[in-house]
Amino acid sequence: MNNQIDWESQTVLITGGTGSFGKKFTEIVLRDYHPNKLIIFSRDELKQHEMRMSSLDHPSLRYFIGDVRDRERLYRAMNGVDIVVHAAALKQIPSCEYNPFEAIKTNIWGAKNVIDAAIDQGVKKVMAVSTDKAVNPINLYGATKLCAEKLLVQGNSYSGEGGPWFSCVRYGNVVGSRGSVIPVFKKQGETGKITVTDERMTRFWLTLEQGVRFVIRCIEQMQGGEVFVPKIPSMRIMDLAEAVAPGCEIEFIGIRPGEKLHEVLISCDESRYTLELEDMFVIQPVHSWRKPANWSQGKPLPDGFKYASDKNAWWLTIEELRQMVGEG
Repeated sequence: MNNQIDWESQTVLITGGTGSFGKKFTEIVLRDYHPNKLIIFSRDELKQHEMRMSSLDHPSLRYFIGDVRDRERLYRAMNGVDIVVHAAALKQIPSCEYNPFEAIKTNIWGAKNVIDAAIDQGVKKVMAVSTDKAVNPINLYGATKLCAEKLLVQGNSYSGEGGPWFSCVRYGNVVGSRGSVIPVFKKQGETGKITVTDERMTRFWLTLEQGVRFVIRCIEQMQGGEVFVPKIPSMRIMDLAEAVAPGCEIEFIGIRPGEKLHEVLISCDESRYTLELEDMFVIQPVHSWRKPANWSQGKPLPDGFKYASDKNAWWLTIEELRQMVGEG
């Protein structure tokens, strides 16, 4: 399935546009897709200023100060918009645990505001960026992202036949994103000693560019209601420690509250209505609001399948990790 988009005629808005994903998305879309207009929607004027100063200033760019909690501002920002990428979120696990009401306002109510504004302003497609922590969540951040996924998928029942279409992309840890352990390891490595929570820990891993290009591809292929999951490699935390801070002494400090040993991108229950393609999985909506999407190239998953970071067939070596984090 390939529904090519004439990006040069599209007006695109990205919420959370000054975050790690937003900046890389802006860079790639401007360079390779040349949209008619690209709107950066975020609440931090300093980060917007810094983006402008870092060469991300272009005739097709518009910078909108706004918060996804502010429904009226979203309505104004989405006027004339064709495609929305919803990446705004509170994502720091300890911060969400300590400020649960704030996490709910941004991650859940913010998603609802995006849905309402997109429907009422005639947007064509909305793609939300989710996380592996939304699967069987054990912390508030994961729980809010699970709720956001459910809202976005079910948003199709509110938009009906005329659209917009709502879908989600769900993937794992991103190299170099805010909150990554890599800067921590690098800083600690200067002292000759680093801290690791648990030596058994594994994670899914991909680069910002891979994440952005996957989102763009899924926007082109979405039919509404899907959750797209890329096939990506896993890494062992001990291998990452050796790649970033080779030879350092390691202190094990114990797993943190709200943290898992291994992450899951597709649960056993979800796998029953998931199709496998060559380089991704498509979790189909349980409810159908319009003519079912044609994913005939996909094949059903075996009974009991679970896509977990510790059961993955694809593992990154220390050298590959070193290259990904810029150490090679």
